[in-house]
Amino acid sequence: MFEEKNIHNEELSEDKTEQESMVDEGNQKVNQNAGNENDPADQLSEEETSNEANKDDLAGDGEEKGGEQEVKDAPEQEDEVARLKVKIEELEKRLKEKENRLLRLQADFDNYRKRTRSEMEAFKKYRSQNLALELLSSLDNFERALKTDVQTEEGKAILKGMEMVYKSILAAFEKEGIKPIEAVGQQFDPNYHHAVMQDHNDEYEANIVTEELQKGYMIRDRVLRPSMVKVNQ
Repeated sequence: MFEEKNIHNEELSEDKTEQESMVDEGNQKVNQNAGNENDPADQLSEEETSNEANKDDLAGDGEEKGGEQEVKDAPEQEDEVARLKVKIEELEKRLKEKENRLLRLQADFDNYRKRTRSEMEAFKKYRSQNLALELLSSLDNFERALKTDVQTEEGKAILKGMEMVYKSILAAFEKEGIKPIEAVGQQFDPNYHHAVMQDHNDEYEANIVTEELQKGYMIRDRVLRPSMVKVNQ
């Protein structure tokens, strides 16, 4: 009986030993699985680190290439800037020339406008000049005819009619600004008098008009015809 009890104890001891061995194996498997689960994370971390290093290398290479490209492009940019400066200077020069031309044209137009206005004013002011010059010879004939000494009544009537015509012409002249030039007793003025003879008259001083041979006329401020006179010495 004692032996049976020992045998039974040995069996229990063996069973316990087997159970402990199985537990140890299970723990080892669990630890191994845990170790296997941590490996992918470590692997990913290493891959990320490698990728970042590659990115840094690529970035460094890009910066080096960019710097080299900028160095290569610098001369081309300088040439382009120089070309643009020349173009700008040329355009500014052409603009200046056009401005000067415009100013000259404007000045010419202003002068033309002033000249045209002056000519129009002169035309209005002296519009009767040509007609008056044509009538002066007829007016001279009237003056010479009126100096004729007539004795008959018929002749006097004719002279009276001629005098009326003569006065009407003078009135028309006056309306157009045409007036006779004063001569006798006036200081000789070559601008208004045309000396054709010299006189020795004690009644007048030297260089004084003593006689008017042909009447002179002015149209406003312009001499239409100078007076033909005799001047005292």
